[in-house]
Amino acid sequence: MTGATQRARDAYRRICDLREAPLTRDVGLLVVRLALAWIFVWHGARTLFGSFGGPGIHQASIFYGTVAHLHPATFFTVLSGGIELLGGIAVGLGVCGRLAGAGLAGDMAVAMATVTFGNGMASIAPGGGYELNLALAALGCVVAALGTGRFSLDVLARTRWQSSRHEVSHADRADRLAAP
Repeated sequence: MTGATQRARDAYRRICDLREAPLTRDVGLLVVRLALAWIFVWHGARTLFGSFGGPGIHQASIFYGTVAHLHPATFFTVLSGGIELLGGIAVGLGVCGRLAGAGLAGDMAVAMATVTFGNGMASIAPGGGYELNLALAALGCVVAALGTGRFSLDVLARTRWQSSRHEVSHADRADRLAAP
């Protein structure tokens, strides 16, 4: 009996250690970022440009003005579409990911407050229910809280900047030592 208990404890420790592993965390963040990026870039492009069979600015502005009651409707259409498109690109690439994740979560909070919350969790009413908005806002909050992880352009840029700064400081020190 003690052998089985010990094996169960060891298995539990391994599972818990796996969740705390930095590589696992970074891969999980990458998956979340790429999923958010695809959803928001797709939706933002539909809103702004009519891509993927979307409504484009004019038709989306009518929705924003009549269903969401946001005025001036064109301003809020462009603002929301821009946040979705640019925020999705930023989250996907890992550039200013915390700010972009917070922006996407805020965009979904506005969508819930103006359109979907009154429809309930799941609805066939215009704008639908708020279940997807809630899930996307939560994932945006995850990126805002945890950052983009090591598989991002932010980390690449920071690493290159720090290494070039380090090389410059060594070169300055060598120049000072060589000077009479």
